[in-house]
Amino acid sequence: MDAIEKLLSAITTVEEARSVPLSASCVVHRGELLEILNEVKAALPRDLESAQDLLASRDAIIEDGQASAEQLIAHAREEVSRMVEQTAIVSAAREESSRILDEATLASEAQREDVDAYIDSRLATLEVILNKTLDAINRGRERLAGASDKDVLSQLRD
Repeated sequence: MDAIEKLLSAITTVEEARSVPLSASCVVHRGELLEILNEVKAALPRDLESAQDLLASRDAIIEDGQASAEQLIAHAREEVSRMVEQTAIVSAAREESSRILDEATLASEAQREDVDAYIDSRLATLEVILNKTLDAINRGRERLAGASDKDVLSQLRD
């Protein structure tokens, strides 16, 4: 039993002791009560030592808890900082990709306009050539229609 239980036992012994008539006193077996009090006396240093150990461990537990909490807070701050940095990086990357897409769109539009102009130029040249060819064909047909068959044959020999 620890000291508190022994003290409770001593109190119970006194409470259950036979009372002296017309007095607040009681008759207690001296040996029994002294034995209980000596056990309290012997148990008290052990209990105090246990209490001191418990207080010391409590302080260590509190210190460990505080250190753990500080470490958790530091980790959370690092995580928040990392997340903010990633958000900034992602935002910058999105802006950069938007800028690159805009530049690519403008470049492709400029190239399309250049290609369209080149094709139009080539088609205009082809149109001129085809018109000249058509004129030559028409002149040839007119000559054929106006010339006699001999003239045509004589021109073929030349």
